[in-house]
Amino acid sequence: MNIHILFKRILTIFMAVSWLSLAQASDQVVENDLCTPFKDGKVDASLLSTMLDAARDGYLYRIENDTSQVGFCVSSKFAEVKGHFHEFSGGLALPPGDAAANNDQAMIVINTASLDTDGSLVESLIRGERFFDVEKYPEILFVSRDFEWTGKDTATISGDLTVHGVTKPVVFAVTLTPVKDSADSEKRLVVKAKTTILRSQFGMDNMSQVVSDDVNLCMSVEVVRYTS
Repeated sequence: MNIHILFKRILTIFMAVSWLSLAQASDQVVENDLCTPFKDGKVDASLLSTMLDAARDGYLYRIENDTSQVGFCVSSKFAEVKGHFHEFSGGLALPPGDAAANNDQAMIVINTASLDTDGSLVESLIRGERFFDVEKYPEILFVSRDFEWTGKDTATISGDLTVHGVTKPVVFAVTLTPVKDSADSEKRLVVKAKTTILRSQFGMDNMSQVVSDDVNLCMSVEVVRYTS
C-alpha cells in the first residue's frame, strides 16, 4: 500500500477517535455540571435527558445565580415577611419552532439554608422546625410537567413543587423577555415567574392564627443560553 494512502487512513482514524473522545468529554462535563443537583432520584431520568439534549443542541438556558432572585412573601399580623434565597441552580430547555411543543422543560433546585430575611429572629423562625426545617429538608425542588405558551413572551408552567418533603402540583405564570442593553440579547433572557401556594398543604401549618396560609412564590432569574 502506498505510504501516503496509509498515512491518510491513519490520520483519518486518529481524528475520528480524537473527535469522539472530545465529544464524550464535553457531554460528561455538561452532564456533571448541569445534572448533579438533580440526580439521586430527584428527577426522572427522561426529564434529565431532555435537558442534556437541549444542551447539546444549543437551546438550553441556564440560570445565572448572581443576577437572579428567588424568594417568597407572606403576610402576618405584624408585617409582610419577605425572604429570598442566595443559592439555587437550574435552567430551561426552549427548543425553537415546532420542537417546543413537547420538549420545553424547566427545573430549579433551591438550597433552603441559603435563606435570607430582613430580621435575624424571623429568619431563625422560618429556618426552624415550624416552617422550612432546613436541616431536615435542605432543598426546594420544582420540575415542570407542562409548558404552555399563552403569548409571544408569556407562558404557564405546570409542574411538581417539593417543599418541606411534600410534593404538590403548582402552576407558575411566567414572562420571558430578552435582556435589554446586552450584546448577546438573543442568548440572555429574564424569566419572571410567580404563583401562590398554601403552606398548610406542605406540612407547614404552624402559627396559623398569626401567619397567613397563603405564600406568594416569585422569582426573577436571568438565564443564558448554554454553549459548549
